[in-house]
Amino acid sequence: MDQRTPPDLAYDAVAAARQVAAAAAARAAGQDRDDGFPVEDVAALGHLGLLAAPIPSGEGGVGLGEEPGACDLAAVLRLVGYGSLALGRIYEGHVNALQLVARYGTLTQGGRLFADARAGHLFGVWNTDAPGECLRLGDDRRLRGVKTFASGAGYVTRALVTVKREPGAPPLMLVVPLEPGNRADLTGWRAHGMRASATGTVDFEDIAVNEDEILGTWDDYHRQPTFSGGAWRFAAVQLGGIEAVFDAWRAHLAAMGRGGDPHQLARLGEGAIAVEGARHWVERAARIVHEDDLAPERIVAFVNLARLAVERAGLDVLQLAQRSVGLQGFLREHPLERLSRDLATYLRQPAPDRALTTAAAEILDSGEMANDLFEARVLR
Repeated sequence: MDQRTPPDLAYDAVAAARQVAAAAAARAAGQDRDDGFPVEDVAALGHLGLLAAPIPSGEGGVGLGEEPGACDLAAVLRLVGYGSLALGRIYEGHVNALQLVARYGTLTQGGRLFADARAGHLFGVWNTDAPGECLRLGDDRRLRGVKTFASGAGYVTRALVTVKREPGAPPLMLVVPLEPGNRADLTGWRAHGMRASATGTVDFEDIAVNEDEILGTWDDYHRQPTFSGGAWRFAAVQLGGIEAVFDAWRAHLAAMGRGGDPHQLARLGEGAIAVEGARHWVERAARIVHEDDLAPERIVAFVNLARLAVERAGLDVLQLAQRSVGLQGFLREHPLERLSRDLATYLRQPAPDRALTTAAAEILDSGEMANDLFEARVLR
């Protein structure tokens, strides 16, 4: 694979993401099928340097997501999600994997894996086990089991997976090289939306693992605030999907000449409030996580609130748009139909009730004034 490596600090990741998003949006409808995958768009991510952009600056990359570029990463994820939520889901997993390698990998591992990213390999993070089972690493250093709900199955060639001694036990991270098109079963992914994300089951049975493929130590994967705090990234992708729905809705009103209806204007105004509010939550969550100036529990609490605020904004915009556009928005040829399905599906993230109650418990136990809850003056 001959992919472009982003140059020095002059590299503009946001401009590259805008270019990817425009092409992805034009191709997304054609990829909306059960066996779909944004192959050309992933190739564009590589060609325009975005697969390599998250490599730390100290490792020869541009450090997309490092300070002061945390908001640049938020913008990149938002833009890619605007073009295609399926592509955004894939790219967010790639970014997550490279950040975990940067945090927990050795110098040797980082050098090898970052070179793979520069060469165009697609990374993913797969943590979900089959019900009542878990992926295990045997005493013979061979894997036993599968991962499910693995987005990019058959296309991810560097899979960051977790193994456990038994279900519910602390996990250990591995980065497993895979061949394209092998070991993936997509037949179980018959979802309402996100059909082009190639989400399925991957069989790791009997793959040999060497020492250099083990990342960190037991339960590093769950260390806070990295584990829960990383949820801001998928919220940024969701924000892009919300904006795409909003723009499709707005374009419909303009094309149909319905902008003079005060009820339509009122709904559109409410939608704009929801979109802008979600944007502020995402951008501040990105800053809080990357500044790392608060206690871990406080960082996690803020990100939990942010992801739920974005979810609420998405649900509000979906309801408003569908009510404004009416039945036409449910017809397959209408742009809003696919965008709405993808967004409604991607908004379904794990444990929203737990995220809300743990954030509320942290706030309840705090002695600070409301204005000080998420300011850096809060001591660790």
